[in-house]
Amino acid sequence: MFNKFIELINNPIKFRFFLLTKLPAAFFSGVQVKFVDEEKCIAVIPYKWFSTNPFRSTYFACLAMAAELSTGVLAMGHTYKQDPAVSMLVLKIEGTFLKKATGITAFTCNDGSKIKAAVQEAITSGKGTSFTAYSQGENKEGETVAAFNITWSFKTRIS
Repeated sequence: MFNKFIELINNPIKFRFFLLTKLPAAFFSGVQVKFVDEEKCIAVIPYKWFSTNPFRSTYFACLAMAAELSTGVLAMGHTYKQDPAVSMLVLKIEGTFLKKATGITAFTCNDGSKIKAAVQEAITSGKGTSFTAYSQGENKEGETVAAFNITWSFKTRIS
């Protein structure tokens, strides 16, 4: 099922429509998914007028949005068309800001297999589970700009 989900994410029209209708702030900020497979997702946020702050860097909330998307796409992919259906929700987000973001910042999450295990645990146990995914944002020079720990909750939906 994950491969069918990737097809949706990699379709530029469908993905942009998804952002516009479900995550309009991400749409207008210019967040994009540059790469996704079952293990890894890279989401980027550009430095542009809509994502800037008064200090001439990317606004922290836009950085958090891209970091969340890098973990959330993996979570959505592993919950996509599960039977029983699995709901997901952010429980907690912690961010560390290390360098001024003045260009494109790429957030990478490599926790796909761990997210998949948490989703499977929720399905087999019938109880809610949580997992804290890590996403690191780097500028074009490869310097770490920010890092986030995002805790997701997974729970099967009762039909």
